[in-house]
Amino acid sequence: MTVTSASGLRVAELAAEVGVSPDTVRYYERAGLLAPPPRTASGYRVYPPETVDRLQFIQGCQRFGLRLKEIGELLAVRDTGVCPCEPAEQLIRRHIAELDAEVARLSALRSDMARTLASLPEGQCPAVPPGNWCPPGEEGGDGCV
Repeated sequence: MTVTSASGLRVAELAAEVGVSPDTVRYYERAGLLAPPPRTASGYRVYPPETVDRLQFIQGCQRFGLRLKEIGELLAVRDTGVCPCEPAEQLIRRHIAELDAEVARLSALRSDMARTLASLPEGQCPAVPPGNWCPPGEEGGDGCV
């Protein structure tokens, strides 16, 4: 079926409306997040106006760090006419737990780095064996780290 561009948005228009690149729109289509749109007689994609809302939904999900597979699952629920709030809540809770674990990991890393920095000698740096931060005999005998 061919259509006229007056009945929808070309890829560049859609992309500009949502604030993404045309390549991003095409990628979402290839990934299955957007249905392949009808085309004009000359082969241009013409997306229905409601695609703007769908792209904004996808962008919102990505801001929360959801993966494309997860977004696809939410869109599948949404496409049935059912509110995707319950599965979205589960996904967001899982991502919050992942973020909390990452924050704890980064906090521990920061503490380790601060301890290492505090143990570095000021001024002239003595000879340090390869693979160590501190000379033998300091902070544990065989180097700080």
